[in-house]
Amino acid sequence: MGIHGLMKLLGDKAPNCMKENEIKNYFGRKIAIDASMTMYQFLIAVRPDSVNTLTDEQGEATSHLQGIFHRTIRLINNGMKPVFVFDGKPPEMKMEELAKRKAKRQDAEEGKKEASETGNVEEESKMVKRTVRVTPKHNEEAKKLLRLMGVPIVESPSEAEAQCAAMTKAGVVWATGSEDMDSLTFGASILLRHLTFSEARKMPIKEIYVDKVLEELGLDMDQFIDLCILLGCDYCDKIRGIGDVRAYEFITKYKNLETIIKNLGDKYQVPENFDFERVRKLFKNPDVQDPKTMDLKWENPDEEGLIQFLVKEKSFAEDRVRSGIEKLKKCRQTSVQDRLTSYFGPIVVKRKREDEEDTKSPKKAKNGKNTPTKGNSKSPVKGAKGPVKGAKGKPMMKGKK
Repeated sequence: MGIHGLMKLLGDKAPNCMKENEIKNYFGRKIAIDASMTMYQFLIAVRPDSVNTLTDEQGEATSHLQGIFHRTIRLINNGMKPVFVFDGKPPEMKMEELAKRKAKRQDAEEGKKEASETGNVEEESKMVKRTVRVTPKHNEEAKKLLRLMGVPIVESPSEAEAQCAAMTKAGVVWATGSEDMDSLTFGASILLRHLTFSEARKMPIKEIYVDKVLEELGLDMDQFIDLCILLGCDYCDKIRGIGDVRAYEFITKYKNLETIIKNLGDKYQVPENFDFERVRKLFKNPDVQDPKTMDLKWENPDEEGLIQFLVKEKSFAEDRVRSGIEKLKKCRQTSVQDRLTSYFGPIVVKRKREDEEDTKSPKKAKNGKNTPTKGNSKSPVKGAKGPVKGAKGKPMMKGKK
């Protein structure tokens, strides 16, 4: 679920904390990806009434494997180095939220049954998506697949997004890839959204920088955490009636939750399960594996292992699997390329000035106007398509820093 209304608030109050980018511009970047969130996207992507439903011979869903296999290849093919991070045991404070989700899934099961009996295909599809959850079996299958692909995995002791954030803060990876906005609350310096979306959706990747978030909102990190708790998170109930606009007004005026609660008056009722102090500690000091102890390695794919698992056990088309393996092998061969070479264009070397004196004072034409002279900045370089700019000694490189 993440943080209620945070994305909207940032769009309204801190638009400069975000920018859009293309997948090709992350060449050489190490990205920690929330595996459970990614698998959930794939599991709900295929309609159950479609002829394209992805299952093996036993009727078990394989869309999570299909998605991970092809999307991971796409990331690697664009020069990225993904690390998939898996959830561990959920925090005790999340148990109530998980119970609510379970109840909603049970309601959706009833709704699905009713829609099926009445022949309402659209409603049935909607209800089926609400019953989906990532199971331990899904996780184990995904881990096996990624290991066979040569992609490193990390098993968090608790929340995956907290582990991703810790890895990003420590500089082990460049950014966190997740749709959950609480990655920022856990302190991820850079959050990438839409990273694993399909190309067909044509959604640009959205980069969000936590330092810019704080700067634009005029908050420090402690105040931002309190704002997120007030907006609504997975670890305690929300104060009803307080939306993103009011929450931001309160935090800018009163600075912290203690003072906000004292000034709520009778209009808002604080729920019993609003232990914000414990939640605050969780966001600031989550249970994570020490990033400094990690040895992340990207290996060559296990070709025979992938054929055995995906083709023989999971009924994947062999030609498509082999094609994917070839792409992985090719990417591994080219992965040693320096990141900088993808960012800079060819360096243009300026011609040496043959006459230093000519560059100091351009000649005057009879009409009194300056005219280009030998050695002037407008003189063409041999072989160049146009005039060379930057004669004052400025760098001639093109591309990003």
